[in-house]
Amino acid sequence: MKNASAVNKNQSERVDSRAGKYLTFFLSSEEYGVEILKVQEIIGRMPITPVPLTSKYIRGVINLRGKIHPIMDLKVKFGMEQTIITEETCIIVINTSSLMMGILVDKVSEVVNVMSGDIEDTPSFGADVETEYLLGVGKTGGRIRLLLDIEKVITASDVINLKKATCGENEAEI
Repeated sequence: MKNASAVNKNQSERVDSRAGKYLTFFLSSEEYGVEILKVQEIIGRMPITPVPLTSKYIRGVINLRGKIHPIMDLKVKFGMEQTIITEETCIIVINTSSLMMGILVDKVSEVVNVMSGDIEDTPSFGADVETEYLLGVGKTGGRIRLLLDIEKVITASDVINLKKATCGENEAEI
């Protein structure tokens, strides 16, 4: 049996590992954050070429400086309505451990430094609600921001679908 100080130390180390700089953005009226170290760049509106026979949340691909990158509509991935392209719509280019891709968001907010004391564990919403893609809930500047673990947002099947979108079905095998 672990003593209380060892448990508290492990919990504080876990909170500390989530602290850091986050790029925040909006999907509808909700604000989210992704670790700034995962962000390659932010680009404005540009043509997205649809790719047939991919998941509904894969909006298509873009040609960014000669490289093809898949674009995921994060709102559709999270069960919301498809993103409507406006002047504020942005693509955040994310560099994950398995691929580089873009996520379509309604608008980018700011870069915030989230301290360990400002991060709460994700509350439980019941057995049928998955929240493992959330690192926690950040409370900064009087606002609540859902901090995403972008590596968990993008599942193994997503990686296969995203690779199919960028290189064709025969080349997408992992």
